[in-house]
Amino acid sequence: MTKKEKAIQFLKLAGTGKVNEAFDNFIADDFIHHNQYFEGSRSTLLKAMEDAHAEDPNESIETKNCYLENDTVITHTLVKKKEMDIAVVHIFKFNSNGKVTELWDLGQVVEKDSPNQYGLF
Repeated sequence: MTKKEKAIQFLKLAGTGKVNEAFDNFIADDFIHHNQYFEGSRSTLLKAMEDAHAEDPNESIETKNCYLENDTVITHTLVKKKEMDIAVVHIFKFNSNGKVTELWDLGQVVEKDSPNQYGLF
């Protein structure tokens, strides 16, 4: 499986509530993340993703764009929730064993009445 495929599969699994499976298969033990709302450890993000799924599960997740350079994969994803759609950019850094060691995520709500005719994708 390529790094791009691993990143996309991680998002599909984690985004549909299979958080433990996603972390077991794709996330390194020494993983750190840069989400400003949580402490930066592997265990903290895993729990936050489980809690988010329990409280407000995604209806779907679709990666629209995916880019690879060296050990870094960037995804541009549409996350559909009950009350809103969100455009999310994830930046994955992989180690030499093919596991994700570092992650950044940036999200933006998709406004229904945006004046931009091109949209977020």
